[in-house]
Amino acid sequence: MAQLQPVRGTHDILPDEYARFRAVVETARHAAALFGYREMATPIIEFTDVFARSMGETSDVVSKEMYSFTDKGGEELTLRPEYTAGICRAFISNGLQQHVPFKAFAWGPMFRFERPQKGRQRQFHQIDVEVIGATEPEADVEVIAVAAEVLRRLGILDKCALELNTLGDPESRAVYRTALVKYFGDHVEKLSEDSRRRLEKNPLRILDSKDEGDRKLVANAPLIEEYLTPAARDFFAAVKDGLGANGIAFEVSPRLVRGLDYYTHTAFEFTTTALGAQGTVLAGGRYDGLIEQLGGPSTPGIGWAGGIERLVLLSNPLPMQRRMIAVIPIGAEAEAEAVKIATELRRNDIPVELAYKGNAGKRFKRADKLGCFAAVVIGSDEMAKNAVMLRDLASGEQTEVPRDMLVAQLVRLQG
Repeated sequence: MAQLQPVRGTHDILPDEYARFRAVVETARHAAALFGYREMATPIIEFTDVFARSMGETSDVVSKEMYSFTDKGGEELTLRPEYTAGICRAFISNGLQQHVPFKAFAWGPMFRFERPQKGRQRQFHQIDVEVIGATEPEADVEVIAVAAEVLRRLGILDKCALELNTLGDPESRAVYRTALVKYFGDHVEKLSEDSRRRLEKNPLRILDSKDEGDRKLVANAPLIEEYLTPAARDFFAAVKDGLGANGIAFEVSPRLVRGLDYYTHTAFEFTTTALGAQGTVLAGGRYDGLIEQLGGPSTPGIGWAGGIERLVLLSNPLPMQRRMIAVIPIGAEAEAEAVKIATELRRNDIPVELAYKGNAGKRFKRADKLGCFAAVVIGSDEMAKNAVMLRDLASGEQTEVPRDMLVAQLVRLQG
């Protein structure tokens, strides 16, 4: 029988890696809570229309990468490829219009059919932050500040650069779109096949093209800053001023875009050179037209998402765990007492390793392997004194401790 392996593009997150994975999630959760964001979750599966309508039928995600299927009831369903559309759908479905600005933090698995590579899998995980119902540029500043705080707490903000651009308001985009169609239309024979398809429907997406021939044309394409309305220019200035006031460094990247029509105003990415080709750490933007496109009332929004796997690779965070204690009985008569001690310690939030079997020597070896810093040793002599022996596993020193003082003593040792 062939050796069983995980599905291509997926991988098992084993305990040591998961501890770092969880540290990223906990760090992001805490940082978001400091800004008043509350955690939520949406289903992993949604009706396919949620993503097709939000991302557009011509986007790579919808046309090439989504895991979609027809269920036994004939419904067209999709494993979520990103979080924003699902959160916006939840905002509409649950009638949350009376709770704006609605500030949400979420995390979980996403699914896209892509070529697997380091930091990018077909099942991957993201942290996500959204603000729905705020038109003010201060919301854009706050969302970016949350991202910066997550990166700072992970110790990697200095490894990242914030790239910032504006997509303008709808009026700006309409004029800019016309300029792009004319420019690329004059060079249509040099465009890739994908970009030719996008020329009429979504010319801004050409600016995102990875095709080398397209990129040469993009280098000389018109910039949106030339077509901004006064209102759009003022909005972008307010965002830049707000970031400056928060001490968040940025550089304006005029080629940074979001191709879908519901995006407006701010677009941003935190990028790094420390991960090779996978340079984007987290990215986001303002999507004032998305909820209306999904069938809800006209409601502004802005948010970002970051890949947990990439954040783990970049930060290698140390898991925040309380140090473990081993409880080791000496002799069969001490087994039941060891169980009582372990139960008492766990009820006081002290992690305990209690081996199922083996002599004292084997149990000490297991305690050392698991990184326990101390051992509570209980035998017939200690039971007679209503005491235990507390051994420091690093130095080998041991002290007799009365049973009723054990919890307090261990709490002090754990700090």
